[in-house]
Amino acid sequence: MNKYLSIADVAVFLIYLIVVGSYGYWIYTRKKKAVTDTKDFFLAEGSLTWWAIGASLIASNISAEQFIGMSGNGFFVGIAVAAYEWLAAIALIIIAVWFIPIYLKNKIYTMPQFLKMRYNETVALIMAIFWLFLYVFVNLTSILYLGAIAINGLLGGEYLHTVMIALAIAAILITLGGMKVIGYTDVIQVAVLIIGGLATTYMALSIVGEKFGVGADAIAGFKVLLKDAPEHFHMILDKPTAASSQEDVNKYLILPGILMYIAGQWIVNLNYWGCNQYITQRALGADLQTARTGILFAGMLKLMMPVIVMLPGIAAYVLYKNGHLPQLVGGMDGAYSAVLGFLPSGLKGLSVAALTAAIVASLAGKANSISTIFTLDIYKKYMNKEADEAKMVWTGRMVVLFAMIIAILFTWNDLLGIGSAGGFTFIQKYTGYISPGVFAVFILGMFWKRTTGAAAVVGILLGFALSVFFNEFAPLLFGNETWLYTAYYNSDAKAYQIPFLICMGFAFFFTVPVMVAMSLTGPKINPKAFDHEPGMFKVKPTTLVQIVVTLLILMALYVKFW
Repeated sequence: MNKYLSIADVAVFLIYLIVVGSYGYWIYTRKKKAVTDTKDFFLAEGSLTWWAIGASLIASNISAEQFIGMSGNGFFVGIAVAAYEWLAAIALIIIAVWFIPIYLKNKIYTMPQFLKMRYNETVALIMAIFWLFLYVFVNLTSILYLGAIAINGLLGGEYLHTVMIALAIAAILITLGGMKVIGYTDVIQVAVLIIGGLATTYMALSIVGEKFGVGADAIAGFKVLLKDAPEHFHMILDKPTAASSQEDVNKYLILPGILMYIAGQWIVNLNYWGCNQYITQRALGADLQTARTGILFAGMLKLMMPVIVMLPGIAAYVLYKNGHLPQLVGGMDGAYSAVLGFLPSGLKGLSVAALTAAIVASLAGKANSISTIFTLDIYKKYMNKEADEAKMVWTGRMVVLFAMIIAILFTWNDLLGIGSAGGFTFIQKYTGYISPGVFAVFILGMFWKRTTGAAAVVGILLGFALSVFFNEFAPLLFGNETWLYTAYYNSDAKAYQIPFLICMGFAFFFTVPVMVAMSLTGPKINPKAFDHEPGMFKVKPTTLVQIVVTLLILMALYVKFW
């Protein structure tokens, strides 16, 4: 096993960089309008096809968070972590059918703009600030840190800061070209991501088969995983009892069995895919049918993502447990990099290119969203109302640079503790602090005409406060066992905690009644409520076929691995 990159690996990697860079520059030069037109720079308005939208959604979503973090959770917990990917397919169906028509009909370009149109300036400003902090200090930092850790491990472990800067520069160069460049280069990125990811999974399973003496065959290797680690192939984890091990308790804290499907999983997915500037931005410049088809295409791709990002983690677990993976360092988040070390020359370079593609695409997409929200919802409205198109595009580019510098500063020595928390859990937990309130405000704002602006302000702040309360203080104040919840001892945090996905559910279900009660004191129809035209949620037969196929595949997966 050769851990470091060979000349063939470097050659494959450089070819990837040249192809993506050249294609991005060609896209940029074809439409110089992006230099001065904000809608084109931030949204690529009207120019992305359905396959570009779908590919861009996946390329921006699948990053170090999944390759490193979800693979790490696959190593620790198993296939249960695939719920994030597979339920996302259902969430994308809901977004395509019910959310996107509302956004497009009302010409929504940013999520704060939605909140301003539906509620008021105060709601929009609060959420713009929340989103900027979340995107910079949770998402951008964690993607950059996890990506740098993974690639640095393949280079020998001595180039962490060099890799970090290189990833940031690559993302900045793509982002400065605007959303059209991001969208179309993402088509190449997602192709490399899928091909390289599948190749890595195939080789990982083949290595398992070889090490266990059943032949270097992927199918045989997968059967070894099923036999040697059956506990890693259950979607629903059992609730811990007094006889449960601490390891089982820690797993349940991350993925709390059937309760997570009642509570946090739906909030995570619907909020992420439907109320998130970073994601919805890809579809906001298209017509309805193009947007719907692209979103559903992304949903079908999500079904295969666990094969790419989670299965190598389970393979690493079986190899490590049986003494075949001595090079594993850094705990569960080191699982993916350790598996990559087994790959032959050339293929390792392709896998590193896939990992880099995912990281750079996500960094670029996140940076563009930060730029969009700051420029259109803060700078233009409160700092320079007279700014012209060229000035706003220039400001957007400066924001990209500034945000990336902040991310580098905070990840240089891991000031946020991303490594100790586990990358995937870090992102999900801290995103979950604002998700319940945000989702409550969006879902009521879209589909209940009585929801008021005052209720939205309270909903955002209350959802955040309740999330923090249940995650950090409830066990200390009310004990570890109540009629409402059970807190479990987390050996990593050295404290009793309620599973964070359940905390999200509590925050959401307590926030909604408060918002409803406040709105009932207002007019029966809020003057700013959106009108739902007859037939706006109706789908074409081809769209219905996409939906049915996705649901049937998902049903089969859950029947198999329940």
